[in-house]
Amino acid sequence: MRLSRSLLRRRVNAPCAFRFEDQGLTSFSGLELVRLFLVRLDLPRRLRDGLHRRLPKSDYSVVGLSLLLIALLLTGGRRISHLRMLQHDPIVARFCGLQRLPTDRSMSRWLAQFDAVHVDALQQVNEQVTAEVIRALDLRRLTLDVDGSVVSTGMSVAGARRGYNPHRRKVPSYFPITAYEAQSGLLLRVENRPGNIHDGHASLTFLEALIAQVRADLPDIRHLEFRLDGAFFLREILECLDRAGAEYAVKVPFWRWLDLRERIAYQKRWHRVSEGLDYFETSMGIDPWQRRERVLIYRKRVFHATAKNYQLDLFDPDDGTWEYSAIATNKTLTGPALWQFMAGRGTHEKVYGELKTGFAFDSVPSLKLHANSAWQLFSVLAFNLSRAMQASLAAPHAVTTAKRAARFCYRSIRTLRFEWLNRAGRLIRPNGKTTLDVGCAPTVRKHFTFIASTLGFST
Repeated sequence: MRLSRSLLRRRVNAPCAFRFEDQGLTSFSGLELVRLFLVRLDLPRRLRDGLHRRLPKSDYSVVGLSLLLIALLLTGGRRISHLRMLQHDPIVARFCGLQRLPTDRSMSRWLAQFDAVHVDALQQVNEQVTAEVIRALDLRRLTLDVDGSVVSTGMSVAGARRGYNPHRRKVPSYFPITAYEAQSGLLLRVENRPGNIHDGHASLTFLEALIAQVRADLPDIRHLEFRLDGAFFLREILECLDRAGAEYAVKVPFWRWLDLRERIAYQKRWHRVSEGLDYFETSMGIDPWQRRERVLIYRKRVFHATAKNYQLDLFDPDDGTWEYSAIATNKTLTGPALWQFMAGRGTHEKVYGELKTGFAFDSVPSLKLHANSAWQLFSVLAFNLSRAMQASLAAPHAVTTAKRAARFCYRSIRTLRFEWLNRAGRLIRPNGKTTLDVGCAPTVRKHFTFIASTLGFST
């Protein structure tokens, strides 16, 4: 039936008058669903047992302050000052278990009290959350991607140094490193570091702590496999992975003393991976390290100028333009399978993008090093909780892909905020029963009903 235009249009002239009253209005109804999941995960007890006596004291409860920061990051806050926008929101207060929310100045002072011991306590809570999800997946193999990323800071921030900051070379920065488990889609560990530190040389203690964490929290895991970029191609890193009995695939830099270019120049026969992509395998002895590595060298046809192009030094230009890459590995994968396996590292870069744009990982809320390290951990914990909740609501994929894709189809935090997390509502108490009214939109009702029922709560 075609409706008349008079039924479709409306005339709007005068502006609305505004009224500011306390009627139980909230902008974050979805936090109640997150709270139900945290109760099921027993996170409040974990925070209480792990942090109550180990984090800085406050008139507010340590658990309440921690949950408030998680709520801030889940709902889109990027600065401590954004806590002002959460004041007097009944669902946020209910989520944190507080009657009165602290001011942004109180939160800043609390974070400023953090030291290395407090940061380690937060790290352990994140370890418990990730181990809980991975145990539910019943995995026998963990695929770990380890890499760093730059976080620019101000000139007066403690612990920041000028270093590996490609876009803002003169600006001090942090260079945090994270460990991403590909099949669960979670970040197992994060460590903040100065910006002038080398990703490979400084990562040995991080890798040793990561391996010890996995062995302690997940004793049923039989195999560990690591995917690392060229910065980690170091003797001490490879020996550490050998001692742990881990499999690895590491990008090999084209250092002149490794003679990779000469091997490419003398190679006559290449094996096909796909159209425009070939490889060959070689055994490379590294005399200074007293090691021998299995190395697969790939070439990919490209149609643009590239810094990785060794074409003019090796072949006739009429042969085309190629990019070369080399991978050292102790895995038994074939050339095509190893290429697909290493291509899965790209997911870690997307996770960094999600952390920075969605969870304020690149924000610097304090001038103190450990306060900023704690903020990064809260960001990672909020990210893991959002994914753990999605994992609890969906059945995992049964097939393990060559790229080791995540077992779940995760939605970005921006999508979750739009669909149900940042949904306006009203907290009312008809007949003395606490009720959250989120409107009558069919799609919103479907989302809230499905999530609550899946978590074991009735709507």
